[in-house]
Amino acid sequence: MTPPARALRLAIRQTSQCTSPTPTILSSSLAYQRRRHRPIHTTPAAPATVSPIHGTGPPPEPPQPAADSPASRLERRRKQAELLEKAQAIRKQQSESSSPKTTSSKKARESALKKRFWKYVHVHEVDGAFEVHLDKRPLRHPTTKEIVRIPMTKPLLATALAIEWDMLVSAQQATRQHLIPLTSLVCRALDIADDDAAGGESSVRANIVRMVMRYLDTDSLLCWAPPPRDYDQLPEGIESLRDTQKRAAEEVVGFLTSRVWPGVQIEPVLDGEVIMPRAHPEVTRQIIQGWVMGLSPWELAGLERGVLAGKGLLGAVRLLVEWSEGFVGTGVGDGAASGGGAEKKFGVEEAARLASIEVDWQTGRWGEVEDTHDVEKEDVRRQFGSLVLLVSGTGGR
Repeated sequence: MTPPARALRLAIRQTSQCTSPTPTILSSSLAYQRRRHRPIHTTPAAPATVSPIHGTGPPPEPPQPAADSPASRLERRRKQAELLEKAQAIRKQQSESSSPKTTSSKKARESALKKRFWKYVHVHEVDGAFEVHLDKRPLRHPTTKEIVRIPMTKPLLATALAIEWDMLVSAQQATRQHLIPLTSLVCRALDIADDDAAGGESSVRANIVRMVMRYLDTDSLLCWAPPPRDYDQLPEGIESLRDTQKRAAEEVVGFLTSRVWPGVQIEPVLDGEVIMPRAHPEVTRQIIQGWVMGLSPWELAGLERGVLAGKGLLGAVRLLVEWSEGFVGTGVGDGAASGGGAEKKFGVEEAARLASIEVDWQTGRWGEVEDTHDVEKEDVRRQFGSLVLLVSGTGGR
């Protein structure tokens, strides 16, 4: 082969080597594009089938909320209680079937607790005191087993205690504290009286006084909301929360500082933008603590119940002095309770409103939650009512 021919063949080979990768690159790029746009499923797309509307006539009326009456709410709660009892019975049957080795004594004890061993409840006067008798058995303290004796000046308390036991349907209910709240409160007063007679150093009275005094510096009646700002738009005729709290506190504090603790200085503990409550002067604390320490066992037990119910000391003291038959009472509530001509000025409703000023103000604007706010309202009134029954009476001062 001549040199020119060899050179021509070498040039053709080099040209083919330089141009050969181009189709390979193009084919790889096209394959990548195909993989990129490939669908993730293989099911063919199908159009939606629209069902025809067969309705005729005008559209239905919008639903209207039913009138929520107390009777309907009681009926609904009764049905809920029945369903709860059925569920408890089913769970009990399942537990009994899973453990068939239950002893006969346990079953006999449970069956006895399900029954009511008394038929009638009476109030009898025995040795200068009222006693509640279950048939012929006197009501006894659950711990000390002493007979519960109520002073002769408290006939309403004795009657209410008898009604509480007459409403029980089984002996098992008598072991539940929430079903016998008045009995628990009376026994608390008797415990205080027994402890006072024993004269122990760590007495029940000292613990109660220490507890209620802690509520003085965080009293709900003395915690005021900040002043309304420019962007707080209230409806016309609606008083601000701060003004409502201030007006209620001034009425109660004015009465207490003039009739109960003359000259004592009581100021709001939370005011404006303050987040930490201020403590009262030491002189104020000593005067109030000495007054609480001198209450009778019945008054001290009632004050404890009122403080825990209203989350404050001042409102409970205001209700206590209105209805107490002791020396700390004003005598106004006693006259109203015994049917006299005196007019009641401060009662359970007023005390309950003082304890829930902020909640009432908020629910008045935004509405209340059923089975929550209404239940809390009734519970607060029940506890304040037990305070009134405990401390009131027909005794003179």
